[in-house]
Amino acid sequence: MAQQVVLSFFTYSKNKFWAFTQMQRALAQVHKQSGLLFVKTLGTGAGSGFSLWPDFSTYALLSIWETKACANAFLEESEVMKNFILRSSSQQHFALHPLHSHGLWGKTNPFEPLPRALDPDEKIGIITRATLRPSRLLSFWRAVPAASKAIQNAKGVLWYKGIGEWPMVQQATFSIWDSLDDVKAFAYKSTAHAAIVKKTRKHHWYKQDLFARFAVRPLPLNSND
Repeated sequence: MAQQVVLSFFTYSKNKFWAFTQMQRALAQVHKQSGLLFVKTLGTGAGSGFSLWPDFSTYALLSIWETKACANAFLEESEVMKNFILRSSSQQHFALHPLHSHGLWGKTNPFEPLPRALDPDEKIGIITRATLRPSRLLSFWRAVPAASKAIQNAKGVLWYKGIGEWPMVQQATFSIWDSLDDVKAFAYKSTAHAAIVKKTRKHHWYKQDLFARFAVRPLPLNSND
């Protein structure tokens, strides 16, 4: 049976300090949920989403569940999710079905790919995650504006956001694309992206990295505004 990956974003117009504290405090509550396989609380980048400066109004929660039923129970019935929804001004949940994944997140690759065709209401989702080498932080962050511009101008990208566990050192991105062809065109034909990949290899920016591709479907957006 396929695991169910959920990536949730919460935006706060108030309760921002509470939201910041949940980066640690929420984990103990989430770990009590039945069927949980993996969870990370994540901050986000300011501006276009790829930034040295954090966005203190937006936080993310990545969770992986044994089944879709376990994921739905967490989203619809858990006290921790009720608190997130009550205190945030808006929420967006993405259901992710792993299609391909390589690399490590910490000591494991948490995603279990099960290739299949996309459903009519699904797009392609990409998560890239890396732990940066401390000695390479300056050169990496100097290259971030070019990377942000490259994906912003890419054909077929529908949405993207920088996410991460620790500022400056552990960084990730989540992007949604119209099709796999658009992803491949950006990865293999974009001169801007090719230049970034070349710099990555030349400067050995990453101590550890992971790339994962998903079938992605947005779940309903709620708002308390």
